[in-house]
Amino acid sequence: MFRTQLCSLLGIEVPIFAAPMGFVTGPGLAAVVSNAGGLGIMSFSGNPPPVLREEIRRLRSLTDKPFGVNVLLTGPHLPFPVEAVVDLCLEEQVPVLSTFWGDPTPYVARAHAAGVKVIDQVGSVADAQRAARAGVDAIVAQGVEAGGHVAGEVTTIALVPRVVDAVAPIPVVAAGGIADARGLVAALALGAQAVAIGTRLIATLEAYAHPVYKQKVLVATEDQTVRTTLFGYGWPNAPHRTLRTPFVERWLPEEGRGSEQRPDEPRIGETKIGGQPVPLLRFMGFPPTPDASGDLESMDFLAGQGVGLVKDIKPAAEVLQELVEGARQIIIQLATGVEN
Repeated sequence: MFRTQLCSLLGIEVPIFAAPMGFVTGPGLAAVVSNAGGLGIMSFSGNPPPVLREEIRRLRSLTDKPFGVNVLLTGPHLPFPVEAVVDLCLEEQVPVLSTFWGDPTPYVARAHAAGVKVIDQVGSVADAQRAARAGVDAIVAQGVEAGGHVAGEVTTIALVPRVVDAVAPIPVVAAGGIADARGLVAALALGAQAVAIGTRLIATLEAYAHPVYKQKVLVATEDQTVRTTLFGYGWPNAPHRTLRTPFVERWLPEEGRGSEQRPDEPRIGETKIGGQPVPLLRFMGFPPTPDASGDLESMDFLAGQGVGLVKDIKPAAEVLQELVEGARQIIIQLATGVEN
């Protein structure tokens, strides 16, 4: 009932992707989602190619199912070229190369030549059409409700059918605000062939998120997120959706300060990237992982407007099972007119 044409194309069983949340969707979470029949997409998390190679091989050791690796094509400053990251993914022959925040055109033919499928994430119809011209295999239409970095300004319910119509027959994945079975059914009704789940998966055992982060997701409601550029140190003027913590409320009236990247910004803590300690300055957009220490309350708790639907922490495989079974029951009820 739920194996769409996109599922067949990617070799997966259920139309659910793990959104590649930076640092949070690591090999562990991605592998569990893939093993549960979906497509786990690991974020490259700013790792240099040698470290990313280790992470890809770790992910491959945890699953024999298809998976993806997401790469930001432009945006945050990196001490190495993005081309090196893409080359590494192709060398490792990851099943799916996921791209965001840039033009995938230069990479699609090379990926296909390596036997790698390409999925591009967009926030507008125009960018979806660009991805279609590039020859990508599928397109993620991300609504403005989504957590993390957000490319567009249109809601999921308005954007998805427009993108579906604009790029047909290329399959479309809906992202943004989807956190339960009702969202999955709604996305399918809009013409999407899969959904990408992010915020709901933060509250899972396998998510590489700090316990404080997971607890904040559990208690937050849909009106307690904001789309801002506040956490712009390292990636200035890039809109993202984060929780309205007291720190965020304090600085929202001066959100431009976060993108000034002042060298005298105070150090608020430390984390690890690629196994190496990295100091955290105020306004850096690194969501707190278990490696983070210091003033956690001043850090970036990225989350989407679907956060109010997240009520408990459980294994990611259970989340996927609930989504699929719940969606099946909804569709049966709609088709037969049977009431609960």
